[in-house]
Amino acid sequence: MKNRLFTSIILITFILEMFVTMYFLYQRNDYLNDTIKINDLSKCLEYNYLNYNNCKTEYKYTILDKNENVLYKTDSNLSSSLFDAYKNKDTIVDLNINNKVYKLLINNNLSELADKNKKIYTNLIIIISSIQLLSFLIYYLLTYIYLIKPFEKMEKFASRVSQGNLDIPLNMDRNNNFGAFTESFDIMRSEIKKARQKEKEAIDAKKELVAKLSHDIKSPIASIKSSSELGLEISKDEKIKKQFNSINVKSDQINTLITNLFNSTLEDMQELKVNPTKISSNVIKELIETSDYKNKSNKFNIEKCEVYADMLRLQQVFDNIYINSYKYANTKIEVKSFIKEDYLIISIKDFGDSIKDEEMPLLLEKFKRGSNTKDKDGVGLGLYISKEFMIQMNGDLEIENDKPGFKVIIKLRII
Repeated sequence: MKNRLFTSIILITFILEMFVTMYFLYQRNDYLNDTIKINDLSKCLEYNYLNYNNCKTEYKYTILDKNENVLYKTDSNLSSSLFDAYKNKDTIVDLNINNKVYKLLINNNLSELADKNKKIYTNLIIIISSIQLLSFLIYYLLTYIYLIKPFEKMEKFASRVSQGNLDIPLNMDRNNNFGAFTESFDIMRSEIKKARQKEKEAIDAKKELVAKLSHDIKSPIASIKSSSELGLEISKDEKIKKQFNSINVKSDQINTLITNLFNSTLEDMQELKVNPTKISSNVIKELIETSDYKNKSNKFNIEKCEVYADMLRLQQVFDNIYINSYKYANTKIEVKSFIKEDYLIISIKDFGDSIKDEEMPLLLEKFKRGSNTKDKDGVGLGLYISKEFMIQMNGDLEIENDKPGFKVIIKLRII
């Protein structure tokens, strides 16, 4: 609706420009061709011979006799001969006074008229053009806010979903033209997240089952191995000793296979590739602001330098940090940046409840979570994955108990 209004204003101003231009093109001709006024003036001068002041007119003029002598001038700067009149493009009219022909030279004042018209025309065009420019700017601004910006948000949202980040919602104004459309996308994200959560719970249940079975199987295998070792020691028959030794070897083999089976369920990090390149630290501020979709962070700046990082994985690192802070603290967030030796250091601190000191070393391990997370959903992989990513970027990730609050320190290697 607003875009239509400003489109109408732009069209109206174009039409106004056209009419103003046409008006000033024809105005000069209208002025020069006012034959009625010229005829009235000539009749008055013929009647008031030698009393020319009795003829009131807006024109400036000169009267010449048949020998081109000046009989009368309303202004000293006017034409004094027919040659001057032709040169100045004056209007020349014959006067019949006492059966003698005189010449009336009416000054058209072209330069004054042109200057006057030019000034008026220029001012009007400036005003109309200013209205057009303002309308264009407002039209573009409205188009960006109500059309382009929503699509940019949807593009970023789609990119996040494609990367598997389903925690950040797509916040859109329902009054926007795309409000209902984008709300459907966010519902889709929510449903995918629920499906992923159920899938993860099923995978975790399988992992737990494998761990339990591994433990349960290892116990009888250990008993078999210890019994066979005892039999090997007390047996005197070489054939029986050989059988006990075979049992020991097979027990070790089974134990190894069970250990491999257990470890294979946890080795999912190999699928996540990191491809670091040289990037400007200016980009890092944008990544952090993108992750902070609740705008909890203070105003901050990132030290200018070039670092070795994978933008996609670094975005995931910041996403994990902010999602944890929103979930477990939900306070303001303090971001600081400084350079230390060969690293760009970025600290991200919230002001929630502190973690128990004895739990801190465990938070960077797989499937380890603090005791304050029991009523929150999650599997304990966020910080572990983030640290693995930073190590593969030749950097590091550290955590600190700040009392109050929890601080995550990101180290990026400077190139």
